[in-house]
Amino acid sequence: MTKQKTKNPPGLLIVDDDETIRMILRRVMEKQGFVCHMASHGVEALAVLEKHPVEIVLTDVDMPEMGGLELVKQIRARHTADPIVMTGHIDDFSYEQIIQTGAVDFILKPMAPGEVVLRVQRVLRERRLVQGLKETHQALKDSYLDTINRLVTAAEYRDENTGSHITRMSTYSAFLAEKMNMDGAWVDRIRYGSVMHDIGKIGIPDHILMKPDRLSGDEFHVIRTHPAIGARILANAKSDVLRSGQQIAISHHEKWDGTGYPQGLSGDRIPLAGRIVGIADVFDALSTRRPYKDPYPPDVIYGLMQEEREKHFDPDLTDIVLDNFDEFLAIRNGNCNGSAEMVNSGAAFSWSRRDAGMEKPKGGAASS
Repeated sequence: MTKQKTKNPPGLLIVDDDETIRMILRRVMEKQGFVCHMASHGVEALAVLEKHPVEIVLTDVDMPEMGGLELVKQIRARHTADPIVMTGHIDDFSYEQIIQTGAVDFILKPMAPGEVVLRVQRVLRERRLVQGLKETHQALKDSYLDTINRLVTAAEYRDENTGSHITRMSTYSAFLAEKMNMDGAWVDRIRYGSVMHDIGKIGIPDHILMKPDRLSGDEFHVIRTHPAIGARILANAKSDVLRSGQQIAISHHEKWDGTGYPQGLSGDRIPLAGRIVGIADVFDALSTRRPYKDPYPPDVIYGLMQEEREKHFDPDLTDIVLDNFDEFLAIRNGNCNGSAEMVNSGAAFSWSRRDAGMEKPKGGAASS
């Protein structure tokens, strides 16, 4: 039997109403490098788990106050430790019953100390292997998302507020998806995919993108090519997040009434992700300072959102924004680590709606 060699000695909780068994197991497992805690029944064990870091719980079944199987259920509901059950009455329980409670293994009494050591060490190895895989997966995910963010930043590097805009867009979009009762995986896809909505702007010349005045009809035509450029950049992606990003890039300027671009989609034909990011993008455009406009005050934003319900925006999403307007303002005001600039400035406001997709160019159609 190999003694555990680790900078972080594993925590083990031994739960048995027989003090002799507890002391024997403690002595054996401490020799293997475990930090041992003890309890005489389930209620006491739960109290120990609240105070001490424990990776594995070794518990008897028949105990006063709270038995082992109920303890296992409580551990699975409230803690991260892996429970192993000990019992001398296997006829009273099937293997399936024990495992269904959440136990990772069980040991028959009377048991040899060596067998206990082997079982506990096996569970610990498997547990730490899973933890290592999760950490590796998270590191790869973080690296992957960092690459996406850098690509997005490269596309929008000309805007000094890009970082805070990306953060806000991610937060708005995830908030709306959660309010639409989408599952966690879908929410994560739009949380990360939304940051790529304007990646196609990398193909738009500076003199158009950063122009402080109204755009001409020809300039509007150029800027309206950015959804298609973004979709081409993200085409043939294998990642779910990148595929979501492509869908968002091509569809976030479509409008509920069919007057948007580039495909003129309407209603439910517009992907939900595009509808979500579209309304989030308009809210952010209205509530932030741009080269050609000051932020609008909240009451004006609220009125514009109402006005565009069932025109520009999905009515259900519009209702969510209006019903949670204070939360959206809080996000805008820096509660998502974005810019803390307040939107309720008393300054004079420009009424250009270019970024919101609500302005008409000279001699042209509505665009963004």
